[in-house]
Amino acid sequence: MAALALPLALLSSPVVGQRPQGEALIGKTLIGEARAALARGDGIDGEMKLRAALESGTARNQVAAFMGQAYLAQDDRERAREWLASGDFSRASAAEGWRALGLLERLDGNLPASGRAYDKALALIPRDASLWVEIGRLRYAGGEHGLAIAAAEHALALEPDNVRALEFGGQLVRDRYGLMAAIPWFEQAIMRDPKDVSVLLEYAATLGELGRASEALTVTRRVLELSPKNPRAYYLQAVIAARAGNYELARGLLARTGGKLDREAGVQMLRGVVEIAAGNPSAAAEALEAVLRAKPDCRQAKDLLARAIYLGGEYRYVALRFSGDLAHDDASPYLLTVVARSYEALGERQRAGELLDRAAHAQVPPLRVVPGQGAIGALLAGGQGAAAQAQAEAARGTDPGFYDAQALAGDVQLALGNARAAQARYAAAAEIRMPESLFRRRFEAFAMAGDLRGGEELVEGYLLQNPTSRPALRAAAWLAIGTGDAVRAQAILSWLRDNGDGRDVQLLSDLAMVQASEGDFEAARDSALAAYRLQRASPLATQALAYSYVALGIRRAEAGALLDKAQTLVGNTPLIAEAREQLRARRRG
Repeated sequence: MAALALPLALLSSPVVGQRPQGEALIGKTLIGEARAALARGDGIDGEMKLRAALESGTARNQVAAFMGQAYLAQDDRERAREWLASGDFSRASAAEGWRALGLLERLDGNLPASGRAYDKALALIPRDASLWVEIGRLRYAGGEHGLAIAAAEHALALEPDNVRALEFGGQLVRDRYGLMAAIPWFEQAIMRDPKDVSVLLEYAATLGELGRASEALTVTRRVLELSPKNPRAYYLQAVIAARAGNYELARGLLARTGGKLDREAGVQMLRGVVEIAAGNPSAAAEALEAVLRAKPDCRQAKDLLARAIYLGGEYRYVALRFSGDLAHDDASPYLLTVVARSYEALGERQRAGELLDRAAHAQVPPLRVVPGQGAIGALLAGGQGAAAQAQAEAARGTDPGFYDAQALAGDVQLALGNARAAQARYAAAAEIRMPESLFRRRFEAFAMAGDLRGGEELVEGYLLQNPTSRPALRAAAWLAIGTGDAVRAQAILSWLRDNGDGRDVQLLSDLAMVQASEGDFEAARDSALAAYRLQRASPLATQALAYSYVALGIRRAEAGALLDKAQTLVGNTPLIAEAREQLRARRRG
C-alpha cells in the first residue's frame, strides 16, 4: 500500500488538461463583468475584461463570442471577424457567437451569410425576443419588409416588454404611420429601461423631426450623461442648432462627433450646409461630394454642391462638374440658375441666358421609378408600357411584402395614366412604409384621378403624424388655394418661406397671389419682387410682380412691360388678361 501512496502536493494538483478551480472562477467572473460592460455599450472595458480572462487561462472559444461583440461595439469589424468567423464558440456562448456573427455579416452587407448565422443562433434560442428583432432587421435590410414586420410582431409576442423589440416596433411604426405614432413606442421602451442609450437616441431624433427641439435637446443631454462623448447625441444637437439657424454652434457640435459618423450621408449633408454658412466652400464641397458618392441622385446635395463650388469662385468647374446633369430634363431650377451665373461670370452670356430660360420654365421633375429598377424604367422610357406593366405586376405578385415592388407597380400605373390602379398599389406599399417620396406620388395619383376628397384625407392624415413635412405642407397649401381658403394657404406658405424656403420662386409667387387675393397688395409686391429677383425669367414671378404693381396702381409702364414679357413666356393666361384689364381701367380713370 505504501508503494501506491502519492505525495500530498500531487493530490491537490489538477489533472493534466484541467485548470485550477481558482483560475476558472476568475475567468468566469471576468467574462460576466465583460458581458455587463457590453450590455451598457462599453466595448473597450469589455475587451479589457476578456483579455484578462484569457490571461487567467480561459480558453479562446469561451471568450470568442464576447470578444467579437466587444469589437463590434467599438465599430472595429475587421478585428471582430477574427474572433467570430471561425464559429469556434463554447457550448455556453454559441448562441451569442452566432448572433454576433449574424450582425457582423449584416453590417458588412453579406446578407445570406448573416441569415445562415442567425439560423444557427435560432436553433439554440428559438424564443429569444432580441434575436427575433435582429432577424427582423436583417429581413428589412434584404427587402423582405413584410417578413420583417412579422418578426417584430413575433418578438413582441414572446416578450412584450423587451426594450429591443419595442424600439424596433417604434421604428417600423414610424416608417409605416409617421412620427407621432412612434412616440408611445419609444416612451414605453424608456419606461422599461430609462438608461437605454439606443432608444433615447431614437426618441430624441423623432422629437426633433416633430419640431419639439427643446424636448429633443433634453433627451440628448441625458444620453451624454449616460454615454459621454456619444457622437450620435452631438449630431442630433447639431441638427437642432442648424434648424434654429445657429450654424456656428452646429459646426462646433459636428466637430465633437470626432469623425465617427462621417460615413453617413446625412452627417455629410449637414456638414456641407454649415460649412457653406461658415464661409468655407471648399470644406462644404468635400462633404457634399461624399454625399453624392453614397447617393448619386440626391438633388439637394447637387444644388448645395453647385452653390459651394460657385462661392469658391471656381466658375469653370461648376460648368464642367454639372454638364452631365444639365443634359437631362430633370435638372433643378436652382442648379440651372447657379450654372448660368457661373457662365455669366465667365462672360458666356448666351449660354447663361439659355440656362436661365430653362430654369424659368422648369417643371416638376418627371416621375421616376424606384431606384434599382432600371429595366422597367427603360421600358417606360422606350414607350413599352405594356411590357413594363407586366414586369412590375410579376414582381409585385412574387413578393407582395416588398415595398419597392408595390411602389414600382404604382409608378408604372401612374405613368400609364391609371391613377386609381396606381393608388391601390401605393396603398399596399404604404402598409409597409410611407416615406415622403411615396406621399408625393400618392398625392399625384389623387390629383390625376380628380379625387379632391381623397387628396385632402391623405394630406391631413400625413400632417397629423408628420406636422413638419414640407411636401405635405405644400400640398395642403395647394389644396387650400384650390378650395379658396386663402387664410390657410397664406399661413402655410408664409411659414415655409420663413423656415427654409425663402429662395423658392414658385412658393414666393404662389404666396404673392394669395396675399393679393386677400387684398394685401404691398405684401404681395414684396413676395413677388423677391421671387422675380431670384429668377427674372420665371413666368410665375413675372406675372405675380406685374399683378401686384397693377393692384397697387404703381409703375404702370413697368407693369405693362412685365405683362408683355409674361405673355411672351406663357401666352395670354387669365391672370395676365385680368391684369391688363385692370391696367386699362386705371389708365382710363
